[in-house]
Amino acid sequence: MLAIERKNEILNKLRAEQRVLVSELAAHYGVTEETIRRDLDKLEKEGHATKTYGGAIWGNSTKTDLSYTIRNKTNVEAKTAMAKVVKTMVEDGDHLMLDDSSTALYIAKELKDKKKLTVITNSVEIVMELAGLKGWTILCTGGELKADALSFVGYQVPQILANYHVDKAILSCKGIAPDAGVTDSAESHARAKQAMLRAARETILVLDDSKFDKTSFVQITPLSGVSTVVTNQKPSDDWLRRFEELNILCRYAL
Repeated sequence: MLAIERKNEILNKLRAEQRVLVSELAAHYGVTEETIRRDLDKLEKEGHATKTYGGAIWGNSTKTDLSYTIRNKTNVEAKTAMAKVVKTMVEDGDHLMLDDSSTALYIAKELKDKKKLTVITNSVEIVMELAGLKGWTILCTGGELKADALSFVGYQVPQILANYHVDKAILSCKGIAPDAGVTDSAESHARAKQAMLRAARETILVLDDSKFDKTSFVQITPLSGVSTVVTNQKPSDDWLRRFEELNILCRYAL
């Protein structure tokens, strides 16, 4: 099979299934994983895909919101590793805000053996995940339900969040860049995350390495607006220096 034919088949698979895995494609086509990564590089440059940890997803993820079913199956290994790091930063009895990202859902799952946490979130999935935990207090913002994301958005969310003061706000984003700061693809999500940042003594931004040097539609906060960054792999020396200059603690799984 010619390389262009393979790339077009991968593109069709992305359109149909919304995500692909490097290991599965390499086995299917009988080529190396590096060959598949080059195919995905080309598709990303053409604007058809966004590379993720171990594969790629359909479209440009910095500009669009993926459905929760796709988000929850993307970068699972990285999200699990980052969630374990965040767990070490949360103490029994903490009051937390968690955003509506799939990363926050993995963090919620990892925190379930903690005691007497209070969690405020606009994520339906997180509420369902934590429902019934003895000694926990779970608060949901309400608002306009965004069905494809299983989250609440709208003007009500920042208003409700403004009533609370918490120990830690834990959130994710679509990208971070030196000048653009922390960005997201939709203003409604960004406004909710801004309210969480304002309500917290400590702000923890959790993002995998694919989101570095990426800029999405709307700014959540300048880099200086977060106190800790958690990621799956050690960032570049340039990023580590920038974090140090801004007095941002950086923790990573690998």
